[in-house]
Amino acid sequence: MTFQNDASRRLFLKSTAGAFAALVASGCTARSLTASAPSASPLGPLVPDPAGILDLPQGASYRVISQLGDMMHDGLTVPDNADGMGCFALPDGGIALVRNHELKVDGKPGGNLANGFDRAPDGSVLPGGTTTLVLDPETLAVTRQHRSLAGTIRNCAGGITPWGSWLTCEEDVTRPGPDASDDHGWVFEVPAAATGMVDAVPLKAMGRFKHEAAAVDPRTGVVYLTEDRDESAFYRFIPNRPGDLAAGGRLQAAVLTGTAADTRNWTGVSMEPSSWSGVRWIDLDNPEAPEDDLRFRAAAQGGAIFARGEGIHMGDGEVYFCCTSGGAAKLGQIFRLVPGVDGAQDRMQLFFESESKDQFDYGDNLTVAPNGHLVVCEDQYTDVVDNHLRGITPDGQAYPLGRLRLQTELAGACFSPDGKTLFVNAYSPAMTLAITLPGGWGA
Repeated sequence: MTFQNDASRRLFLKSTAGAFAALVASGCTARSLTASAPSASPLGPLVPDPAGILDLPQGASYRVISQLGDMMHDGLTVPDNADGMGCFALPDGGIALVRNHELKVDGKPGGNLANGFDRAPDGSVLPGGTTTLVLDPETLAVTRQHRSLAGTIRNCAGGITPWGSWLTCEEDVTRPGPDASDDHGWVFEVPAAATGMVDAVPLKAMGRFKHEAAAVDPRTGVVYLTEDRDESAFYRFIPNRPGDLAAGGRLQAAVLTGTAADTRNWTGVSMEPSSWSGVRWIDLDNPEAPEDDLRFRAAAQGGAIFARGEGIHMGDGEVYFCCTSGGAAKLGQIFRLVPGVDGAQDRMQLFFESESKDQFDYGDNLTVAPNGHLVVCEDQYTDVVDNHLRGITPDGQAYPLGRLRLQTELAGACFSPDGKTLFVNAYSPAMTLAITLPGGWGA
């Protein structure tokens, strides 16, 4: 694997070792998560928030560290639609949060932007992109906040890399026309330590589709990618040079062996909860896909079909990802992929399928806590939303971890490097919260 500098290499080794140690200690790799009846939170019931923002268990607390309209250090203001987010330990000891803004061409403005990847025909820079927050590791005070990527459309989720950058993903496949001057549907890389706007270089070999999220296997540099479509494929990108995604590579789609290709369970159960399947991978030609047909080409070759692949996170040798509308109840599924080592076949498990809204309802972004629990952000599509942070224990018990009182979605859940703080976004009006849970729950 190649690194930009020695600091990046040290950060990679530190983050990898920490993740491995925490997840091995949790026993998460050895257990099979299966759906179960809703259970009480191990932290106790949620207590109504007097401020009307986020209900949490007794003894937990939060603070708002950034919100829509705040003046940033580059003279711009915090844009709306805060979505996926990653947390990084910086070489100087600080903490960086790189935060997506899922802004559309015809939606909310992204500010008076001078440059970015693409412009509308009227010359204005497209509003999507990322902001970066630098925090004091002791107080969590914001010491710097700035735009770090612009000129994109609907930056939904993404994923952290072991070498200290954020992969921000466009959930949009706009082509040149009345709204844009270039093709969209790409992944972009944003170094967490960047102190200003980065050059927006699309990683075209990683495919053009409605990207949702990404997760990097630190052992191999392989990137796993989800797609937010009703009939999505599940992808992996094998880089030519691990750690240098701009050097190109091969895009592949997953094929399940020993089970039906359609994992959604919408018309009868084709994949039983807790069941395992072998996985093989098929190459996808022409990943730039001007016809937006990668998922259809994958399915024609036997590729597995998923219901709106969304949040994805790399644990200790295994990848977890949400499918928002999957399952017999269409309330959501979580899959686990275990990449084979030393020539062993990859395996995939449907380890959780929500059976009721009390387990979770439309799980979206997710992360793995240092204690091995999953943290899932809900994104309901109802007139009156009641979105929660849902925890799932290593033995498959789903429970409420928090309840958002605002009429918007939760997104971007991620943990501080020491595991003591859970960061999460309220989508709109954009708000980033820092949560402390009782009893060192996350660490």
